[in-house]
Amino acid sequence: MAESSKDYFVTTVTEDHDITCWGCGLRLLLPSYAPVFKCGWCGAITNQNVNKPENKWLWGRRLRDRCFVIVLFVFILFVICGGVWAVYPIVFSISYMLGIVNSILTVILAATTVSTFCLSAFRCAGTPPTVLWGSYPDVGKGDLENYTFCHYCSKPKSPRAHHCRSCGTCVLDMDHHCPFIGNCVGASNHRHFIAFLFTAVSSTIYVSIMSTYAALHIWPPVNFTSIRHWNGFNSHIATQAFKEIILAFANSAVQLSARGLILVYLFISSVSLQIGLSVLLWQQLSYIYEGKTYLGHLSSQGSGGDHIEEKDCQNILRFFGCSYSISRYFPSLRNSHKKHTK
Repeated sequence: MAESSKDYFVTTVTEDHDITCWGCGLRLLLPSYAPVFKCGWCGAITNQNVNKPENKWLWGRRLRDRCFVIVLFVFILFVICGGVWAVYPIVFSISYMLGIVNSILTVILAATTVSTFCLSAFRCAGTPPTVLWGSYPDVGKGDLENYTFCHYCSKPKSPRAHHCRSCGTCVLDMDHHCPFIGNCVGASNHRHFIAFLFTAVSSTIYVSIMSTYAALHIWPPVNFTSIRHWNGFNSHIATQAFKEIILAFANSAVQLSARGLILVYLFISSVSLQIGLSVLLWQQLSYIYEGKTYLGHLSSQGSGGDHIEEKDCQNILRFFGCSYSISRYFPSLRNSHKKHTK
């Protein structure tokens, strides 16, 4: 009997093809030109081209953020104290009951604005979950699915986390880094940040209204001498009238006391902040409505918008802690949409 011959193929594996997965520690056989690969066991993603960066400017960014926080906090206290000093003597002189009501509103708005600002600035933005990694017996199949390795923190980074170079740490569900609060906006303080924007916008509206109301009662009389003698109306007369009005208010503003100048400054600064904070609040609520964060919005634009989140008001309700639909609390409304068939 002739023995059947068998062919054996032997190949050698070079060190360039022998790669160790950082997630489970298993040795993988990959082509040397693969810059990014995903482990078939644990699901960890490895990027071979990333070098460990240096955080030599981390202290400078932290110092910048601390300065922004101090300046903003001092400005908030100045608006509160300046408004109380400039507005309330005038309001109490007009109506005692109106002064009491405004005092209560001021205390509520000031307390909520300062508290939400402190929670946004000094609370941890969000810590990614701690997972086992680096050892095959401990890391199960798919335990590190879509995890990447953060070369800044030297530990695994979940798909929902992003590393902030200003804070020097990974943040869960990071929206953006805000230098004015000196902190990232993430999973743990995003709701406090939205609450701060809402209370700040409400406070600036209140300050602008009350500063205008108080300024009208102490503003020096404005004299429009030449306007009274004009007859007819055309573009030239309108331009001249506008100039006369500006000059008349400027001449009367020179006679303002220190209290009046503070009221003018409060009105201008509050309106300016009101516009900027309202735009930021609307932008944040739009991203929440879309079920995204700011960084998620940027990444979806960079990837061509392949991954589209569902736009729904339920995203806003879930963001603020209400996981159920409003119809849950109205059973009759919910059951009215059901059709019964025989």
